[in-house]
Amino acid sequence: METRSQLEFSLLSWGANSYGQLGQGHVEDQSVPRLSDTAALQSRVVRTVSGGGGHSVFITGNGEVFVCGQNHRGQLGLGHNADISTLELCPSLNQTVKNVACGWDFTLFLTDCGQVLACGSNAFGQLGVGSSVSHSADLLVVGCLKDPAVSVAAGLRHSLAVTDSGCVYQWGTGLFSHAKRALSPRPVPSHLCSQVPCLVPGVDQKTSHLVAAGSAHCVCLTGDGDLFLWGGNKHGQLATTEPFLSSPSLLKRSLLDGEKVLNVWSGWTHVIAQTESGRVFTWGRGDYGQLGRQASTSQNTKQQSAGPLAEGGNQEVCLPAEVKVLSGATQIACGSEHNLAIVGGCLLSWGWNEHSMCGNGSQTDVFQPQLISGLRPLLIGCGAGHSMAVCAVMTGSR
Repeated sequence: METRSQLEFSLLSWGANSYGQLGQGHVEDQSVPRLSDTAALQSRVVRTVSGGGGHSVFITGNGEVFVCGQNHRGQLGLGHNADISTLELCPSLNQTVKNVACGWDFTLFLTDCGQVLACGSNAFGQLGVGSSVSHSADLLVVGCLKDPAVSVAAGLRHSLAVTDSGCVYQWGTGLFSHAKRALSPRPVPSHLCSQVPCLVPGVDQKTSHLVAAGSAHCVCLTGDGDLFLWGGNKHGQLATTEPFLSSPSLLKRSLLDGEKVLNVWSGWTHVIAQTESGRVFTWGRGDYGQLGRQASTSQNTKQQSAGPLAEGGNQEVCLPAEVKVLSGATQIACGSEHNLAIVGGCLLSWGWNEHSMCGNGSQTDVFQPQLISGLRPLLIGCGAGHSMAVCAVMTGSR
């Protein structure tokens, strides 16, 4: 009898799992990729995967949302505050969702009509609904955006959005203390201390279309392939020696060999950009291997005179440098301090590995991208300390 192969899909997850964010029905960390419980999906295809401090969000092909993990501030949008260790449909989302951004303990959903919905902690105004709400397990509409949003980003305690007119908005007070220390006695600009969406000045003449956020910094990418960065620079993630930038600053294209940027991602303290030719550059904090390149001894000696970059970084490492093994990557995802990439159909991981989120069975930090063998990844995503991949599995049928 003839045996035929058919393609099936599986969801694998690994790393930190204290709240059930791996969707495996338990709360034990996993040092290598393991199957998640996908019974609730009922053969739906997952097209977006994202994670926060202890929660995970999955968007299906028809725009439905499934969630699991930590829910103490209502960040799963389920109307209650109980943690969930297997995937569960978010029933209150009756709109089609096309993207999601997970902060530490809050979540932003972007619908297909450009509306932004938020849930979880609002202790720092990161939900964009004002100060009267401390947290919400129900989805709240983020107002004050004059046009439909096309991109959203969630940092540790702040949020960003780009509208279809190319304007950038910021809300949440997570950067306020950094700004106050750096700018004193000058006042802190309103976009760094607003609890509702506030227009970010300095990119008015540009058409932005993508935003990314770190723990204390912000990134936006324009349609012209230019990158603008602002916020905290403790680890050189802004590629400058200034300790803090209150408004967007253009990253000189010469730092990327003159190339335009096509995509950008951000961890808590590092940035990854891919240029028009497929090359991948990294900069910012690298002491856990976040940059995918080993710092040399000569670079480390420069740390003594690096000024504001001296704490947790150095001048040389903080400038963009190419990671050649990542050239041509079709997907990249950043956790807080670790990363995943799909290159040539293979899955690579690198960075902080305390909870085995690099998936190699150890807890030793990974300083250069390494292969996670045996997986055929189609889609990847990271939480702060966990990793997820949708993989193709060949099965035999008669």
